[in-house]
Amino acid sequence: FSGLADVSITEDIPVEGEITVPVGSHSPDEDFSTLDEPVRDTIMRDLKAVGKKFVHVMYPKKSSALLRDWDLWGPLVLCVSLALMLQGGSADSKDDGGPQFAEVFVIIWFGAVVITLNSKLLGGTISFFQSLCVLGYCVLPLTVAMLVCRLVLLAGSGTVSFVIRLIVVVAMFGWSTLASTAFLADSQPPNRKALVVYPIFLFYFVISWMILTFTPQ
Repeated sequence: FSGLADVSITEDIPVEGEITVPVGSHSPDEDFSTLDEPVRDTIMRDLKAVGKKFVHVMYPKKSSALLRDWDLWGPLVLCVSLALMLQGGSADSKDDGGPQFAEVFVIIWFGAVVITLNSKLLGGTISFFQSLCVLGYCVLPLTVAMLVCRLVLLAGSGTVSFVIRLIVVVAMFGWSTLASTAFLADSQPPNRKALVVYPIFLFYFVISWMILTFTPQ
């Protein structure tokens, strides 16, 4: 390198290219995650998501709203509410109606799992927990029917009361079935949709029968 000492540069040589480091606009949201947000914000966000799913069930249409961001909080709340309202009925139990609580849990969750497995075996494209989410949220109309039936039974348990409860339960049964099939139909092969709808029909029919035959002790 001794020869380089005799080399002299008489003029500035322009440097081509960009040597500066580009700095984009930095927003606080880029470094923000759910681990950093307050607990209140997390709870409110989850409650809003559950509320939106309830709205989609009450106004069913072919949409992926229940499938895109699935959760099991809503189905759990509905299952507990329905089990508590059915508890104390005049079933075969002679105690305080405690077994009905476990029965509702078994029927809803085991039934939803069986329907989901049936859907997967028939070639459905929906995931396991997405199906549980839809089936659980679509219990909402039947939960409303149970609440109405409890209020009607407060006025009496005659023929008129039974007719009113029958109309309400049948209407909400149809609502639950149509809502669930509206969300799940597109995920099934066209030639196998009937095989998927039939178990759903039985699933909500059993729950509806429990509601209709409920009489307080």
